[in-house]
Amino acid sequence: MRKVFGRRRREESPAEAVEAEQTEQVEQVERASVRESGPWDSEESHSERERVDLGGMRLPVDPGFEVQLNLAGEQIVGAVVMFNESALQVHAFAAPKRSGIWDEVRGELAEGVKSAGGTAEEREGPFGIELSAQVPADGGAPQPVRYLGVDGPRWFLRAVISGRAALDAEVAATLEGVIRDIVVVRGDEPMAPKEAIELRLPPEARNAMEQQEAGGDVPDLSPFERGPEIAEIR
Repeated sequence: MRKVFGRRRREESPAEAVEAEQTEQVEQVERASVRESGPWDSEESHSERERVDLGGMRLPVDPGFEVQLNLAGEQIVGAVVMFNESALQVHAFAAPKRSGIWDEVRGELAEGVKSAGGTAEEREGPFGIELSAQVPADGGAPQPVRYLGVDGPRWFLRAVISGRAALDAEVAATLEGVIRDIVVVRGDEPMAPKEAIELRLPPEARNAMEQQEAGGDVPDLSPFERGPEIAEIR
């Protein structure tokens, strides 16, 4: 019997490994760039509008918005935009290079809502499949909530719309526009899938807070309030 031997794969040199990684990142950006709207990756071309720089996320702002920050301990992991009796909560997470995680996360969210006594069903939305839920509220009737997810290049953006915008299409359109104009700054550091992309206060707000802590008489330049602490998805 004739034996057939396969060729041994040649090990990559460090330079070749770096080149392969850079090529993969370029291909990911090119695949993402075919989208007609955001949320955007920081390496993509995107529309110009006023955004606040939160480090891992550049969040569109408007005079009619109130912005709060979500914390897990002392780490800023998300932001909440309050508008017209509605709230948009957004969090950015790391994701694998070659696959999205929204399908998996959506299933986990649906299971969590149902375990809490609520209901959840999938429907088609402006960003693809989303989760329409009725979430139990303390001492009151279940509240409507929309869970939206967008898989980007090596990141995943989760958005939660609640309040009036969960039912009012006109109010929802404004918050959906915020989602479309978010810019995610993933960075190059290794991160585990579903690990929160850390956010930070913008430089002008940090400088003002440092001066205030040092006893300086400066105006409060931070438009942010501390929001509720949250549990991370895992």
